[in-house]
Amino acid sequence: MNNALITGGAGFIGSNFIRFLLLIDPEIRITNLDALTYAGSLTNLQELPDHSRHKFIRGDICDRDLVTKIMLEHKIDTVVHFAAETHVDRSILGPERFIQTNIMGTFTLLDVALRTWQKVGLLDSYPTTQFPRFHHISTDEVFGSLGPEDSPWSETTPYAPNSPYAASKAASDHLVRSYGHTYGLPYTITNCSNNFGPHQFPEKLIPLIILNAISGQSLPIYGDGKQIRDWLYVEDHCEAIWTVLKTSKSGKTYNIGGNNQPHNIAIVQMVCDILDELKPDSPYQPHSSLIKYVEDRPGHDRRYAMDISKIQQELGWKPRHTLSEALIKTVEWYLQHPEWIEAIRKESGYQDWLDKNYTNRGDES
Repeated sequence: MNNALITGGAGFIGSNFIRFLLLIDPEIRITNLDALTYAGSLTNLQELPDHSRHKFIRGDICDRDLVTKIMLEHKIDTVVHFAAETHVDRSILGPERFIQTNIMGTFTLLDVALRTWQKVGLLDSYPTTQFPRFHHISTDEVFGSLGPEDSPWSETTPYAPNSPYAASKAASDHLVRSYGHTYGLPYTITNCSNNFGPHQFPEKLIPLIILNAISGQSLPIYGDGKQIRDWLYVEDHCEAIWTVLKTSKSGKTYNIGGNNQPHNIAIVQMVCDILDELKPDSPYQPHSSLIKYVEDRPGHDRRYAMDISKIQQELGWKPRHTLSEALIKTVEWYLQHPEWIEAIRKESGYQDWLDKNYTNRGDES
């Protein structure tokens, strides 16, 4: 892997992966294509380990001419595809954008990668080499929802997406597989669980709770708060992707998770407890007093759980951080980066979104 195209590299997971990649591989050169929608920000790309090996290009993954130009001019041999609309609540309010970006955008990247690598002869040496490679980042939400006693999802679990977001990601997964099976495009797919960590846009649960709590705002909890998720620290996710790229054969799919299943309300309580300890002089102690139960969102999946035994057994990866360790590191990062918080709030319409999504849900407590 010499020249990588990272899509969505100004977003949460993408920017963390770029930072990780520049540190772990001193030879790699990265081209970062991002449309800088609300969840992507150049603020996430400050203080990269080596800016000379990173080139940012603002653009849409649906722009075939632009993607073709990038693939040829930068001699791309690896695509790591993060770019996606990702928030379930936003997909409920406006699904069309998810269909365009997550399905048509993935199709454009796949088709251009295939045609470009055919044109320059990169596919001729495969499969005796690890690269070229199209690596697609997907989600556990394509599998639907689990009952309390159901076994965790494995890589062979049938897809059953329940939201426009999940359906668009399921469709993109199928497109990737079809390009591998039909045209011989070298690919891998990883389905990850709920990520958290530094640089996460604060509409997602953990950063939302942190930022609301330190400013004394209510902590909105959907329904009864008993939804179950598998929480994956973003640094562990980056290591897993790297492991797949370097050691997996083409055509493989792996689940990546944090190997835990807490209730959402338990996560919120843990964050509040950490804030109580780190900010003992806060006027909002105990921070859990700010919790407010609100009307649940439509079609809210009850439980997610990932079986990560395949990637452990085949590639030797497992998460290095416990949930409590990672939560402490995450809270500390947000407390230490008020300038990042301020910049994100100013440029993203963050408060407008919170008002639109939560204000009218009502108090269920």
